[in-house]
Amino acid sequence: MSVIKVMNENLANKIAAGEVIEKCASIVKELVENSIDANSKNIKVNLVEGGLREITVIDDGIGMDKIDAKMAFLRHATSKIYKDDDLFFINTLGFRGEALPSIASVSEVVMETCKDEVGTYIHIKGGEILEEDLSKARIGTKITISNIFYNTPARLKYLKTEQTELANITNYIERLALAKPDIAFTLTNNTNVILKTSGKGNLLKTIHEIFGLNISSKMLEIKNYNDDFEISGYVCKPEILRSSRNSIITFINGRVVRNNDINRAINDAYYTYKPDGKYPVVVINIEVDPTLVDVNIHPTKQDVKISKMNSLYDLLYNTIKDTLYNNLLIPDAIKKENNNFEEKTNYNTTFSVNNIPTNNNPESTQTTQTTFDFGDIENNVKNEEFKSLVLYPVGLCLGTYIVCENDEGIYLLDQHAAQERVNYERYLNNLKNEEINIIDMLIPITIELSTSEYQKFMEHKEVFTNIGFKWEEFGINTIRILSHPTWLKSGYEEESIRKIIDLIINLDGDFDVIKFRENVAITLACKMAIKANEHISMLEIEGLLKNLVKCDNPYNCPHGRPTIIKFSIYDLEKMFKRAMN
Repeated sequence: MSVIKVMNENLANKIAAGEVIEKCASIVKELVENSIDANSKNIKVNLVEGGLREITVIDDGIGMDKIDAKMAFLRHATSKIYKDDDLFFINTLGFRGEALPSIASVSEVVMETCKDEVGTYIHIKGGEILEEDLSKARIGTKITISNIFYNTPARLKYLKTEQTELANITNYIERLALAKPDIAFTLTNNTNVILKTSGKGNLLKTIHEIFGLNISSKMLEIKNYNDDFEISGYVCKPEILRSSRNSIITFINGRVVRNNDINRAINDAYYTYKPDGKYPVVVINIEVDPTLVDVNIHPTKQDVKISKMNSLYDLLYNTIKDTLYNNLLIPDAIKKENNNFEEKTNYNTTFSVNNIPTNNNPESTQTTQTTFDFGDIENNVKNEEFKSLVLYPVGLCLGTYIVCENDEGIYLLDQHAAQERVNYERYLNNLKNEEINIIDMLIPITIELSTSEYQKFMEHKEVFTNIGFKWEEFGINTIRILSHPTWLKSGYEEESIRKIIDLIINLDGDFDVIKFRENVAITLACKMAIKANEHISMLEIEGLLKNLVKCDNPYNCPHGRPTIIKFSIYDLEKMFKRAMN
């Protein structure tokens, strides 16, 4: 007797539900994506107890007739693809034909839909149709899901709390709203409005509606393309950072996606603009020929594989890095409030942080101080705002912050961050220089390593040689440095060499010479910089200011911290109640 049998349709749907329907957010995702594919312009998601008790999705899409409404609950029934070749040209969010039958197999579903003049009502529980009838003629579809996982208790016990399920749903609706700014989304829980977007088609406005003014006012628009990809969206200034990658939001052809290579390109573009472990707020859509993207690798359709990823990496990396570089400004110490965002910005403005009016400038009483007119310095670098400043150094406070003033206000410079930036750019420029100047050592430096460290060093020994070091093997697990590049700081040669060797020993994966140079420059810049609580003289302050203005980016240290912050006269007078509005 044969032991292999074809499982019934309902059992197959329950198994599929285990992959497609993981939590309440999975149900919302599948239903809302169907609404989007149905050309809806207004989508409402109403939850009861975070979706644990009930989920209702209402749209104004094209709707379905009676035949299609019943067919939609059959496994692998879809209007999205019909033949093998269609898999290579997927332009819809859904296409598998698994979502509705999977949901219906593990819950209770009530659907009301209308395409023409007659509506259809269908009531399904556990995959079985309980009732069919006519419904009111409202163009679009309304689906209510309840009793989730009532017949699969093993899945039911893994549902989280109301707040967790609500957070997951909100997170995904936020992403869909950003992916589709031309669609108005409303999310409610227990009749309370959680999220509402206008659907006006303006991405910056949608960012404001979701994240608020503090973030939307710090976003920079990006647009660029190459032969294979076109990117558009917004990236935040480095002063707005988050503790997780959750704020890196990316779409491919309007589909919310997760891709580590895309995240890496974005994160790498912020390198030296932010600390490690912090991540930017980014909303980027990537338009590409569907044949270059495979979305059919996971039931959720969020994990994707991308052909020509190197081309996309370069486009993202260079576009974001150039945008950040061209929009560097001195941050104001006092955050500004604006209660009329839409009227003043029309949601299509690239914001400046230094647009607060100042009072008439008082006559300066500092007549004997050294003046740095940065505008007089010939320097072909992108820091116009910084070069245009005329600063009067006053002194040092708390052994850490350099105090300067001019007729616009007071400026505080972090001496360590400023020195780090100066050092970083000096080291990096020398590392990039093809002509390496070296100096022989009167007394060679001997570096002893462990066996494993020595083996790793020898694996990448050419890296050490290529940046200007002459050395030789000297006994067991030991090397002797005979000469070094002239850019090493005098008196700190051995400490610098050991830091560089540590970086070489810790090289992992494919060697990236650009990233390695940056790591060397960052490491040495930090170790050789003036420390906090280290008092420096006025002469040293003057020298640091002169060197900082020559930097390509004088606004932040290579770890992303600001070097300079401004208190405008208006800010100060408002704090001291001299200005009351």
